[in-house]
Amino acid sequence: MNKDSQASRRKFLQQIGATSLVAASSPFASLGAQQKAEERILTYGKRISVGEKIRLGVIGFGVQGHFDLASALKVPGVELAGICDLYTGRIENAKELYGKDLYTTRNYKELLDRSDIDAVIIATHDVWHARITIDALAKGKHVYIEKPMVYKIDEGPKVIAAQKKYGKVLQVGSQRVSSIGLAKAKEMLAAGEIGKLNMVNAVYDRQSSIGAWQYTIPKDADASTCDWNRFIEATAKMEFDSKKFFWWRAFKEVGTGVAGDLFIHLLSGTHFMTNSNGPETIFSTGQFSHWNDGRNLPDVMSGVMQYGNTAEHPAFQLTLQVNFVSGTGGQEVIRLIGSEGVMDVKGNTISVKHSIMPEAPGFGGYDSVFTLPKSMQEEMTREYNAKWTDAQRKRPTKEDVIFRAPAGYDEHVDHFTHFFDAIRNGTSVVEDATFGFRAAAPALACNESYFQKKIIQWDPVNMKLK
Repeated sequence: MNKDSQASRRKFLQQIGATSLVAASSPFASLGAQQKAEERILTYGKRISVGEKIRLGVIGFGVQGHFDLASALKVPGVELAGICDLYTGRIENAKELYGKDLYTTRNYKELLDRSDIDAVIIATHDVWHARITIDALAKGKHVYIEKPMVYKIDEGPKVIAAQKKYGKVLQVGSQRVSSIGLAKAKEMLAAGEIGKLNMVNAVYDRQSSIGAWQYTIPKDADASTCDWNRFIEATAKMEFDSKKFFWWRAFKEVGTGVAGDLFIHLLSGTHFMTNSNGPETIFSTGQFSHWNDGRNLPDVMSGVMQYGNTAEHPAFQLTLQVNFVSGTGGQEVIRLIGSEGVMDVKGNTISVKHSIMPEAPGFGGYDSVFTLPKSMQEEMTREYNAKWTDAQRKRPTKEDVIFRAPAGYDEHVDHFTHFFDAIRNGTSVVEDATFGFRAAAPALACNESYFQKKIIQWDPVNMKLK
């Protein structure tokens, strides 16, 4: 490096230092000065009673079907009675895991016909959700349906009507709404812990091929092993495509993309914490940034939704983000922003930080007062000091807190416990058909907005497009 370059670098560093000193003395410096927050462990004392035996069937034994079943069987008194899947390899896998005598089928209607099955988990491709749910309810089965509850918005009222008609328990599988973390966040928000809510920033990013739904496709995948003819009974007729069968979330013909997979988690969590029925306007945009694998639903997507002022909550804006090639390595957070602080919800860890404005209005510092004549500055300074005390000029402080779940806590098991309690005791589930639809419809509307390039108007009370 020559002398001129060294001199320029020293001058640049000196300027940076001077800028830092100015910034530190500014009235905004206190916003960045955070004390170490107190950490508290959330209390959890729910006891699971065995109660009446419940015989369970599973329809769709893919990734989520495996996870759902494993969690459900941790609840005492629940037994597996049968599994349905279209792919022969998963039928074989089911018998390896749960015994060669396990009842299996590739026809879900045969499973629903069994009188020894009380409830079913439906963890199929999105395009099948509503059809199988309505058929299961009509056969007298209680239903745990994976999110999104429906593939199309116009299917929602039909599912709600079927649940009411047949009187069976229906719970949607957005397990986070059963978590003690969200329950604590809901409690603190209602208590005014962060003041008046005005904005929610919700992010669910990933950075891996598996996170982008590039699941391993089995070596023997073809139209016969995957029962393709039966599969496309719920779709337009298509030639066999192993990606559409195994990477289905990425294709609009059978799945709902990042909106139906991840926006909906952020929506259901936000609705639970705020007691909201949903947004009034919905807009989204997306792009194909990295996973150029034939998908026709974007791998980067953002949404903006406006929630009106209601008895349950003040008006607020919700921003949604999913990035499948995020340099963060992946993150999931719902940030609730209020007039007196922010609450970050990351799984079952809740961080609360406060920033409260002083009673007195601002005066001096980064203000126009120094641009006025000197005599006027002095006069206005005297008037300000006479009107406002030192205490009124200071920002009130409030303790920052971090809440964590106890070791071993499992919200997925909690969600299934609520489902089985409702079957046994007649209690309410956390996410019924109406709640599920109010989360699904805005998510699906994001896809509509993306493809149509327009703002979608939604009636959150009557649950219909305007």
